[in-house]
Amino acid sequence: MSKKFRTAINGKWWNFLPLLFTFHFSLFISSCGSDRQTFLLEGTFKGFNQGELYIYGVNGTHRLDTIAVVKGAFRYEVTLEDSVTFALVFPNFSELPVFGEPRAEVEIEGDASHLKETKISGTELNETMTTFRLKTSQMTPPEVTQAAEAFIRENPASPISLHLFNKYYTQIPKPDYKKAVALVTELQKAQPDEPSLKGLAEKMKGLDGLKDGATLPSFTAKDITGKTVKSSELNAPVNVIYTWAKWNYESVNLQRQLSYFHQQKKDKIKVLGICVDVDFKGCSQTAEKDSVKWSVINDGKMWESPLVQKLGLLYVPDNIVTDSKGKIITHSLKPFDLQDKLRDLLKDEDKLP
Repeated sequence: MSKKFRTAINGKWWNFLPLLFTFHFSLFISSCGSDRQTFLLEGTFKGFNQGELYIYGVNGTHRLDTIAVVKGAFRYEVTLEDSVTFALVFPNFSELPVFGEPRAEVEIEGDASHLKETKISGTELNETMTTFRLKTSQMTPPEVTQAAEAFIRENPASPISLHLFNKYYTQIPKPDYKKAVALVTELQKAQPDEPSLKGLAEKMKGLDGLKDGATLPSFTAKDITGKTVKSSELNAPVNVIYTWAKWNYESVNLQRQLSYFHQQKKDKIKVLGICVDVDFKGCSQTAEKDSVKWSVINDGKMWESPLVQKLGLLYVPDNIVTDSKGKIITHSLKPFDLQDKLRDLLKDEDKLP
C-alpha cells in the first residue's frame, strides 16, 4: 500500500472519529437509561397451570395489560419512569397489589387457591405488604380493618398505607366515615403531592350522604356525545349509575353485563356510565366497541370530577341503584352482587300488574 493511500485512509478515519465516539456514547447512555427504567415481575402459582392474568396501574397510571401463564409460571417486564402501584387480577377477579419501581425485580410465589398467603419479594415495599398479608390472613374482617388502621397511622407516608386505605375505607359498602376522614387527613400531611389524596376528605364527607334510603343528589352533566343528562331522567323502576375505566378489567366486564340487562329489560331499567379515564378518545372508543347504548359521562378529571365527588363514588367499579323516584335502593356492591341484585329487582318488576 502506498504512503499516499495510507494517509488518505487515516485522514478519513480521524474525520469519522468524533461521529463514532458520539454514536457509541449515545448507545451507552440509551442502554443504561433503558435498564434503569425496567421493572420485572415474574413468578409461579400452584393450581394455575395455564391462562392469563391481568395487570393495570391503580388510578389509571398504567394501561390494562395481560400476562400469559404457562405451566404455572409467568413473566412481565415493563418500562417505568416512576413508582407505580399495580393491581394483579386473577380470572375470578381477585386482586393482589404489586408495587413497581424502576430498576426493580420482583418475584411472586403462591397458590391460586390461597391468594392471601402469596409471597411477593424483591423490594422492601412488596415484602412489607407480604408480611401484612400473611399476618392478617387468618384474622376476621374487623380485625384486618383494625390492623390496616394501625399500619396507616404508623406509616402514613407509605404507598402501602394508601392501598390499605382504599381497600378498607373506600372499597366497602359501609365504611366508618368519621375514621376515614381522620385517616385521610394523616395521609395528606405525609403525602402532600399524591394526586389521589387531593380533596379525598371532602369526597369522604360526600360519601357519608350516600346511604340506602336516601335521595340521589340532583345533577346535570354532558355525556361524551354532547347530550345533556339530568338525574331526573333516571326514572325507570330500576336505575344504575356506575363508574368504569378502560384500564380496569372488572369494570369493563361489568359494563358488558349491564348491556345484557339493558337489552333484556330496557323498558324497566336505565343505566348511566361515568368513565374516569383521563383519555376521552379511549373512553369513547371502548364505549363504541362494547356497544354501550346509554349515556356515558367523561369530563377528563378522573376523581376530581364534580359529579363523581357529588355522588360519593370513590373507586372502580362503584355503583348506585335507585328507584323511579330517585330513592337509593343500594350502592357500592361488588359486580357479582350487583348482578344478583338486579336480577331480583327486575324479577320483582315482572310481577307487577
